[in-house]
Amino acid sequence: MSLASVAAQQNAATAGTGSQNASNPLASLDGNFTDFLNMLMTQLQNQDPTSPMDTDQFTSELVQFSSVEQQIETNQSLTQLIQLTQGSEVIQGGQMIGKQVTVQSTQVPLQNGSATATINAPAAEPVSVVITNSSGVTVYSGSFNAKAGNNTWTWNGTDSAGDPLPNGVYTLVPTGQSATGTTGTLTFTVTGTATGVSETNNTVQLQLGALAVPFNSITSVAN
Repeated sequence: MSLASVAAQQNAATAGTGSQNASNPLASLDGNFTDFLNMLMTQLQNQDPTSPMDTDQFTSELVQFSSVEQQIETNQSLTQLIQLTQGSEVIQGGQMIGKQVTVQSTQVPLQNGSATATINAPAAEPVSVVITNSSGVTVYSGSFNAKAGNNTWTWNGTDSAGDPLPNGVYTLVPTGQSATGTTGTLTFTVTGTATGVSETNNTVQLQLGALAVPFNSITSVAN
């Protein structure tokens, strides 16, 4: 009697409780294992003495049941660990609310008409800055004279014509000369006020206004 046949008979016998078994894989496995043992005992009691069953077959299937059970228990333990980790991140995120948090991101949160980025320039040089909205439309472009190293740059939330823009998420592209002398996008971090914690696709994220970032992108938190 194969594992597949036992599973098929178990599914047919418990068709009305399929959703319950699906939510509890160990209970489903226990039911299959019980059916397997009952059918195995029936076969052993009614086997032909002149042609006994091959013990290797049901021994192999017993090993399969044990392996599946261990895998299910491992998956459940990992799920519990992930839930505990997410709970810890939610608590940590809650403690950051209202504080200034610096993160790695290609986007900046415009909060209360202001956004701040720390742009790294390899040398003292002019750096151009372009900001686009969620539709990819350029709303601001400008430049500033950077020093070698980190430069704090603040945007006042107005477009190139000086009109104020609504709070939200904007994409920042600072351009200057790289360490090799070629023109390219410079690296930067973003600083904003933590306003909340959210969960998306089983990932806990910190919110800086409309911008949501994973915890591993946080570089510092101001006291």
